[in-house]
Amino acid sequence: MIYGDKIRLRAIERKDLPRFVEWLNDPEVIQGLLFYLPMSLTEEEGWYENMLKRPPAEHPMVIEIHEGNEWVMIGNCGVHNVDWRCRSSEVGIVIGEKRFWNHGYGTQAMQLLLQHCFDTLNLNRVALDVYENNPRAIRSYEKAGFRQEGRKRQAMYKDGKYLDILSMSILRHEWLPSQRRAQS
Repeated sequence: MIYGDKIRLRAIERKDLPRFVEWLNDPEVIQGLLFYLPMSLTEEEGWYENMLKRPPAEHPMVIEIHEGNEWVMIGNCGVHNVDWRCRSSEVGIVIGEKRFWNHGYGTQAMQLLLQHCFDTLNLNRVALDVYENNPRAIRSYEKAGFRQEGRKRQAMYKDGKYLDILSMSILRHEWLPSQRRAQS
């Protein structure tokens, strides 16, 4: 497990899948995701089986927060498309429990994920894509240290309109100073 202040990232278990399916069938939750069709538990179980065959560094993790005396699952995040020669990857995150939106948990989870990427996986560059109509996510990524590096114009069709996709990234040397500030 990867621990932060009142938040942790842990391995996904089969028992987590029904909650994931709830999130992936919620139109508000998937607004910023690639999903556009209903998801079944059977499909999610198939995804889980395939995920277990991927390299361990690319296994997504559950995001949990410490609430009262228990850990509460609020979302998931992960590293994918790792290029070990170039020391780069992409990351993704979703906060599926809407009652925990706008509390900074996505930013905290992303900071923990970046710590994992740079300190554990020894990556140099971490990237992500985000839709232009997702200002909450863009602000969160910027707080975690990501910088916009490009725009794919009208690259996504969702809910009857074309959206630009913003490409963002953070480099190891950009992350290190932000970590020192956070610790002081």
